[in-house]
Amino acid sequence: MTLNIDIWSDIACPWCFIGKRRFEKALDGFGAKDQVSVTWHSYQLDPTLPERSELSEHEYLEQAKGMPANQVAAMLAHVTEVARGEGLSYDFDSLVPANSMKAHQLLHAVKQAGLDVDAVKEALLSAHFEKGEAISDEEVLVRIGTDNGLTEDAARAALVSDELNAAVRADIDQASAIGVSGVPFFVFEGKYGVSGAQDSSVFTQVLEQVWEEIKPATPSFITIPGTENAPACGPEGC
Repeated sequence: MTLNIDIWSDIACPWCFIGKRRFEKALDGFGAKDQVSVTWHSYQLDPTLPERSELSEHEYLEQAKGMPANQVAAMLAHVTEVARGEGLSYDFDSLVPANSMKAHQLLHAVKQAGLDVDAVKEALLSAHFEKGEAISDEEVLVRIGTDNGLTEDAARAALVSDELNAAVRADIDQASAIGVSGVPFFVFEGKYGVSGAQDSSVFTQVLEQVWEEIKPATPSFITIPGTENAPACGPEGC
C-alpha cells in the first residue's frame, strides 16, 4: 500500500523551499515513510519573467508587484529569518531573478530517466536562493543534471525539448484545473489539498490522518460462545 502525495512547486518560490523542509521534517518522523510516494509537479509564479533579468530581486519585486522598497525589504528579511529557522541560508542580495521554465524541463527529464527528482529539486532551489546562480543558465542546469545522473547530452537536450516544455505546461494546466492559485500546494491521495508552507505539525497530522483512512482495517473476529476451550496448537505447544 502506498500513500501518494503530489506537490506543485516553483523553483523561484521562496516558500516552496521552506515548505519542502517542513514537509520533509514531518515525513522523517512518519512511521510509514517508506510507503509514501512523492511526485513533484511544475508551476510558474511568473511565466513572463525574462530568461535572466537585469534587475535585482528587490527591484524586480518593486516593479512586478508594485510594492514600496521598504515593504519589499521587510518582506525579504522576514522570509530570510523563517528560512534560517529551517536550516536554509537565503541570500536575496545575490539572487538572480530568472525564468524557471528550463529548470522545470530539466526536472521532467530527470523524472523520465528514473533518477532522483527530489535531489535535483533541492539543488535547483539551493542554487537560486542560497548560491546566487541563475536557474536559467545552461551551464548551471547542465552541471546540476550531470551531478545527478543525466548525461551531458541529455541535460542539454532537455533545455530545448518541446516535449518537456509541453510536460511542464501540462503540470501547470493541471494545477489550474484543480484550483491551485499559489504554491507550494500538496495533494494527498488525490483528494486532500494542503496549501502553503505549513508548519511541520500540520503535515504530520495530515499524513497520519490520510494513512489511517487508506490502510486496510484490521479484521475483527467475534468468538462464538462455547467454542473458547476447544483443543488447539500454538507457539507454546499443543
